[in-house]
This record gives sequence, structure tokens and C-alpha cells, in this order.
Amino acid sequence: MDSKFVQRFIEIASLLGRQRHLVAIRDGFIAIIPFIIVGSFAVLINNFPPIGSFHFVEWMNQRFGDENWQTIGNTIWLGTFAIFGLLIVFSIAYQLAKSYQMDGLTAGFIATSSYIMLVPTTPNDWGLDFTWLGLKGVFIAIVLAIGLTELYRMLIQSKLTIKVPEGVPSGVEKSIQSFIPTMIILILVGLFQWTFALLMDTSIFEFVYYAIQQPFQGLSDTLPAAIIVSFLNQLFWFVGLHGTNILGGIVEPIYLSLILENINVFHATKSAFDVPNIVTKPFLDAFVFMGGAGTTLSLIFAILIVARKEKNNQYKEVAKLSLPAGIFNINEPIIFGLPIVLNLVMFIPFLFIPTILTIISYFSLATGLVPKTVALVPWSTPPILSGYLVTGGSFRGICLQIFNLFVATMIYIPFVHIGIRMAIQQTGGEKGGK
Repeated sequence: MDSKFVQRFIEIASLLGRQRHLVAIRDGFIAIIPFIIVGSFAVLINNFPPIGSFHFVEWMNQRFGDENWQTIGNTIWLGTFAIFGLLIVFSIAYQLAKSYQMDGLTAGFIATSSYIMLVPTTPNDWGLDFTWLGLKGVFIAIVLAIGLTELYRMLIQSKLTIKVPEGVPSGVEKSIQSFIPTMIILILVGLFQWTFALLMDTSIFEFVYYAIQQPFQGLSDTLPAAIIVSFLNQLFWFVGLHGTNILGGIVEPIYLSLILENINVFHATKSAFDVPNIVTKPFLDAFVFMGGAGTTLSLIFAILIVARKEKNNQYKEVAKLSLPAGIFNINEPIIFGLPIVLNLVMFIPFLFIPTILTIISYFSLATGLVPKTVALVPWSTPPILSGYLVTGGSFRGICLQIFNLFVATMIYIPFVHIGIRMAIQQTGGEKGGK
């Protein structure tokens, strides 16, 4: 690989990974993942599928009354998915403001307040329409969080603040200093809402969703998009960059939105086959990146198979040490211990195995062989368990994971053979030189 090209690629990728707004978006989504996981499990438990002759939902109905016990899960859903837009607008604004060493709470409150000002009201009681507080408001939430926090920063830096005498507590000082910027921003948002509704006869949420967000999400839920994401992730890791973090600010909002849409539909239909989206975050985590980027759990298996009779072999020792972490999808030990970074022997399998698994998994879900993903589990959930949970409790998800691990292991094996031979020759050469 041309060294100049590699160096230029690393520079560009590093800039992308450090870009302030993308980092704020990535960290904003990461911060609310616990809420998403709790809400996801609440929906999953309320709609848990039968296991053989055991029907969990019927069993719970008999003991606690028909569907009465599901009120708990429904309430959790209201506090997580139903207000997803509210959660994310505050979270991103907070993260961006903190990156500027500004008051993150004030920035978060301004963005949240503005978001609510723009949300359409229900026609009968003038209450906020939950449709736009949740998943459908994600795009507006991101734009507001970034745009209004930048405006808040500019107003603060322009000294449009009230001077506070010495000795005033810091909390009171921040509140007083933010008064004029907050007032200006909220007035501007109010004027925008009034003007837009007057000219367009609709809300900004409805306009953006049907013109931009819905088509964009539909384009993202395609096989070519999934292949590009998985390939770029591998390429970044191969040159020693954290591909997941670099792409996180771009990919997380898209694929988290798609899984949230699946969970909402699953909440209504009770069927993981009837949800709309194939490519989601758990689709990639559970069926493609098993063991981490590059499906390195299969690489560990391949090494242990090939080098089982070897003694004091570098590959074998690294694989044994990496296995416990690899089971929980932590692959830095194998990535940097083998190493895979800039290791031309591993270039082909490391880059292309995730692409192959993406294609296999996509058609497995698209043809109905395996249910689509309807739950978001922690990324560290081990394979087998994650395959069962993300497909709504289907053993077909486990079967797909096992098949993908087998395919990846078989592809890795010949390259591991080559790598071990090269390592033995280099070790022999070093001993001979001594």
C-alpha cells in the first residue's frame, strides 16, 4: 500500500474523527443509549414470543390480569422512545457546549425549550403531539442542538450579557449571564415558528420529515449503504484509527433511528417479521461485527484451530489472551496485539469478511429466513445471546450468528496459515542471525 496514500488517508480520517460537531452528535447519542436499551427491553418483554409450549405473555396474564402488567412497560416506553427527540436535542446541545468550555446545562435547556416551541400541538386540547417528540423529530433535534448552541456561543462571545458583581455564586452568575442570549434565541425561534406556519401552513417537523428525513432513512436501509459503512469501518481500523468512533457521528443517528422505528412497530404489531427496516445498529453489531470490527472473534477461532499444536507461537498466545475480551466484542487486544493494523497478510479478510457477512445477513432478513431486529442490546452482549435478543427472542437469530461465525472462520483460516508461517520464518531468521 502506498505510504503517501496511507498517510493522507490517516490525516483526513483523524480530522473527521475530531470534528467537533460530529463528536457532539456521537457523544449525544451515546449518552442516551441506556434509555434506549431500557425502553427496548420493556417492549421486548411486553411482546416476548413463545418458547416451545411456554407462552410468557399468557403466563403473566394469568397471574396479573390480562395485559395489566404491561402498563409498566408501556410507561417506560413513554419515558424513552416517545420522547426520544427531546432526549437527543438536550444531549447533543450539552455535549457541544461542553466542548467549547461553556455552560452545557443552559445550552441544553435552550435547545430543548426551542424544540418544544416548534412541536405541533394536538387539535383538540392544544397538547404537544407525541408523534414529533419521538423518533420523527430526530433530524430537527440534531439541527436545533447544533445551530442554537453555536448561536448561543456567538452571543456569549459578543458580550451580550449582564455584568455580575463580584461575590455572586457561580450558579447565579451563569444564570444571569445567559439571560439575554436565551431571550434573543427564544424570540427568534418563536418568530420562525410563526412565520413558517403562516407561509407553509404546516410545521417544520412535518415539512422536514416528509421531505428529508423519511427518504434519507429509506436510502440508509439498503444493502449498498450497509456495505459502505462496514467497509469504511474496517479500513479505518486497518490503518490504526478507531473506525467506530470516526463514523459514529454520521452513522449512529441513522441506524439508531431505524431500530427505534422497528421497536415502535414491534410494539404495535407484536411481530419481528413485520417491522420495516433491515439495516439497523443491532443488525451490524449482532450479525456482522461479532467480536468487534473485522468479526475478529472468528479470527481468534481460526488461530486456535490452526495453531492448536503449535508451542510458543505468537499468534496462538495473542489469540488465547484476546478470547475473553473478544467474547464481549472487545477486540483491541487482537487488533494491536497480533497486530492487524497495517498487516498486509490480514488486509483482505479483515476488510472483506464484514462485507460478505453484511450481504448474507441482509438477504437472510429480507427473505424472512430470520426476523428483523427489534431490540437494542449493549454492544458488549456476547454472540448467541445477542442474536436471540435482537430478533425478539428468535432462535433463528442464533443460527444466523453461528453460520456467519463459521463462514468468517473458514475465510480467515488460510490467511492465518500464511501469517503463522511468516512468523515462524522470521523467528527462525532472527535466531540464525544471532
